[in-house]
Amino acid sequence: MPGSGAVTRNTLRQQIADALRDEVLAGRLPPGTEFTVKQIAEQYEVSATPVREALVDLSAQGLLELVQHRGFRVRVFSVDDFRGMIEARSLVVDGIFRRLAERGAAPGCGEKLVSVRRRAEEAQKAARSGSLEVLIGYDLRFWRELSALVGNAYISDFLHRLRVQCWVFAVPHLQRDPKLRDALWGGHTDLVDAVTLADADEVRRIVHAYNQHGLDWAAGLQRSPSGV
Repeated sequence: MPGSGAVTRNTLRQQIADALRDEVLAGRLPPGTEFTVKQIAEQYEVSATPVREALVDLSAQGLLELVQHRGFRVRVFSVDDFRGMIEARSLVVDGIFRRLAERGAAPGCGEKLVSVRRRAEEAQKAARSGSLEVLIGYDLRFWRELSALVGNAYISDFLHRLRVQCWVFAVPHLQRDPKLRDALWGGHTDLVDAVTLADADEVRRIVHAYNQHGLDWAAGLQRSPSGV
């Protein structure tokens, strides 16, 4: 069938990118890890072309860096980078809720909120139990679906990219944190409740507390000699 090869390759490209992103988010490919196209192609038993394309995609998303004549490296983010991410995501989230307040949600909001609430409940449960890898999966889906309520894919995609970068920075530190559960934010269901009730003041309060939680945690990283 004409074109089927391209479709297959593009699908494989996405699958490889998703698999590598999951490895980074799980901490199995820590920041600073270097690898080549050949190594990844051999690992997944595929040709070099979709692997190279997947690595370029992840580089464009800010998760990898091209290392001249050596391949790719998982990007190392600093505490200052993390603070910048929080500032950027706070502006995006503020814009999302301001638009919801002014124009209302996109069609089908009621059904979407049911799904968002399910993600929120699972994310909150994972945060309370300290299940970091589970939390990351549900947290990313939660914010992606919540931001989709405005009906603008560019906004959702940008926020998702920021959130992935936040987790890439945070995961290595959180995995070494003896007080992991205290470091994890679990206000997902409270936020859904406030959004459902269209309580703009409560939404702002929760989001502000969420961002402050991240900033306080980052400040603690700089104070701690061990870096956790």
